[in-house]
Amino acid sequence: MARIHLLDARLANQIAAGEVVERPASVVKELLENAIDAGARVIEVQVEQGGIAGLRVRDDGDGILRDDLPLALARHATSKIHHLDDLEAVATLGFRGEALASIASVSRLTMTSSTDETGLGWAVRSEGRDMAAVMEAARHPRGTSVEVRDLFFNTPARRKFLRSENTEFGHLEEVVRRIALVSPQVGFSLTHNQRVLWQLKPATNEAEQLRRLGQVCGQAFVQAARPLSVETAGIHLHGWLGLPTFSRSQADLQYFFVNGRMVRDKVVSHAVRQAYADVLYHGRHPAFVLFLDIDPAAVDVNVHPTKHEVRFRESRLVHDVIYRGLHRALADLRPQDAAPVAAADMGAQPLAGSVGAGAGIDAGLAAGSVAGQAPGAAPGFGWQPSQGGLDWSSGAAREAFASYMAPASAGAPGVSSVLPFAASATTAMMPASGSETPPLGYALAQLHGIYILAQNAEGLVLVDMHAAHERIVYERLKAAQADAGIASQPLLVPLSLAVSQREADIAEAEIATFRDMGMEIDRMGPETLLVRSLPTLLAQAEADALVRDVLSDLVTHGNTRRIEERRNELMATLACHGAVRANRQLSITEMNALLRDMEATERSGQCNHGRPTWARLTLADLDRLFLRGR
Repeated sequence: MARIHLLDARLANQIAAGEVVERPASVVKELLENAIDAGARVIEVQVEQGGIAGLRVRDDGDGILRDDLPLALARHATSKIHHLDDLEAVATLGFRGEALASIASVSRLTMTSSTDETGLGWAVRSEGRDMAAVMEAARHPRGTSVEVRDLFFNTPARRKFLRSENTEFGHLEEVVRRIALVSPQVGFSLTHNQRVLWQLKPATNEAEQLRRLGQVCGQAFVQAARPLSVETAGIHLHGWLGLPTFSRSQADLQYFFVNGRMVRDKVVSHAVRQAYADVLYHGRHPAFVLFLDIDPAAVDVNVHPTKHEVRFRESRLVHDVIYRGLHRALADLRPQDAAPVAAADMGAQPLAGSVGAGAGIDAGLAAGSVAGQAPGAAPGFGWQPSQGGLDWSSGAAREAFASYMAPASAGAPGVSSVLPFAASATTAMMPASGSETPPLGYALAQLHGIYILAQNAEGLVLVDMHAAHERIVYERLKAAQADAGIASQPLLVPLSLAVSQREADIAEAEIATFRDMGMEIDRMGPETLLVRSLPTLLAQAEADALVRDVLSDLVTHGNTRRIEERRNELMATLACHGAVRANRQLSITEMNALLRDMEATERSGQCNHGRPTWARLTLADLDRLFLRGR
């Protein structure tokens, strides 16, 4: 064995840098968090060659005193914690006191700062084997600038693992995007190779925050997102929830922040996945921007060097708040609230892309068609024809419509020859005088025995009648099951299971939980369980696999919805077989009844398998198809 010796300062910092500094994006993350902790209102990020050649972060925060500048580059030096109590309730983004020292050990770092408005400040950099701080006077406005050049110049083994300039800048830009989302009160600018890419102004009110959200996540997400705010048990969950129709092929639009810190946590991921399980098409991923505010003492942020992971002291409570909040918000969506997939976009991207009213429609053309004026047309051209909706409040329109739908007179072909059921259903098809048109409108006809065509105030609505009825039946089955409770059926021969001691301990501690799920389980030994009964609906299920799945959930996440999920799978199958089948001819009255049921049913925008149940063509879509308003 070699003799024990102390590591020199540079080598110790380079080892620490291996945990903290992975790529230029890691450097920008640490510097941005320091700037926000310093009270910055505007932050400028300048990047060269993806950050590999150099980067600079400048803020207008409180600045650093002259005597504190050398300490800022020392290991384990920080202004953010002083006692153990501070570490147990961290309220700042940075606190470990390693970032600047680690960055300085693998780059050429210069930090300039000023604490007043005189324009005079001090610059510091570390040099030599012992990383001694070198100070010099410098001109600088109030705030701090950190310049990092030649990242990993002295650690070639690390530098060769860096990717291309575009890849590294993509990671860096994602870091700026995340911090811009969680810090709307701060203005950000991002420059790459002397080209300004981002210029985000501070957002102080709701309208400006929505503008920031659109700039960072895209306007399509803003149109397809709904605000969420849930506050209970000292936890505040808020943000924006993407509609199921705005699902993605990958999890690239999922942002979750805990006390202002972007985190990846298995408890959070599991809760979100369960909340969307009943409405999301398989293989798709939801989109969301969510913030969780919780007592800092109830969350441990010091479990990973990069602070990307956290540990909740009451993980079951956090999971329950997230799941129930999202589950309820998705269930409460109705056709009048949700933005369905636009029919005009369904051909290109059935389940992703822009959604909402007029999605993918040129705004100018849409506005022109409504106003009766072609976009950009000179005033001298006068009025242009425009598509308009049927005004049900007009007596003349109602009489004309009733006359049109009446049986044709002798020698005059009428619509009854095309729609034989229309004459008998005219009354059911027409709304009462003066009433408002429902969100899904009123049925017009049935297409190929599969789709219902309806007219609402916005245009044309298309409904997949089997998918819609399947969801309605499914939700009614679930409601009936919830009212009746979970019936339990004893096993003819109790089942003995060999499990680990940890699983047996959890099963014994959660006997009441198992009983609530309709399962009776006894512990017969240190690693043996005896299953005496199962839920009646799942009596034919494999008891061994079912119990093990439930125990796995309890061990990993602290709770389980396995029984409910299995029960829902069975009821979804029953609903699929019980729903109206394709090619069944429906009367106008039946079609309208289905539309009204959809408007009153939870999650009616998707079938049991997550597919959309309805789409629409707005008047703007129709105008564009037929070149109206041009």
